[in-house]
Amino acid sequence: MTKIFVFDANILISANLLPKSVSRKAYDKAIELGIPVYSDTTLAEFSETLVRPKFDKYTTFHERVAAISNFEKVGQHIRVFKRIDICRDPKDNKYLELAAEVNATCIITGDNDLLTLHPFNGIPILTPAAFLNEF
Repeated sequence: MTKIFVFDANILISANLLPKSVSRKAYDKAIELGIPVYSDTTLAEFSETLVRPKFDKYTTFHERVAAISNFEKVGQHIRVFKRIDICRDPKDNKYLELAAEVNATCIITGDNDLLTLHPFNGIPILTPAAFLNEF
C-alpha cells in the first residue's frame, strides 16, 4: 500500500529554501517512501507564499516557481470533499480535510495548532524530525 503524506505550506517552503534543513530531509524521505498529496487550497497557500519577495534573499523567483511546479509533478492532486472545523486556527483545517480525504499516512508540520491534534482520526501529525525518526 502506498504511503501518503500531507505537508503544510511552511514545511514545503522550508524544504525548498533550505536544502540542508530537516524539512528538506523529511520531504525527500516522503518522496522516497510514497507520495505527497495536495489540494487546491493547500497548493494555493504554498504557491502564494513561496513567491513572495521576502524570499528573494534565499533563491530567485524563477527557482521558486520551478519548485512549485516540481511539487505538483511529484505530488498528487486530490479533490477534497470533506469539511472539518476543529483546528484552533481555521486556516489549518484544510490540511486535516486533505489528510482525512485520503486517509493519509501522516501530516508533516511544525504548526502547534495542528501538532496539538496528534493523532487526528488515527493519522499521526508529526514534526519533520519526528517523521524522520518514525519513518
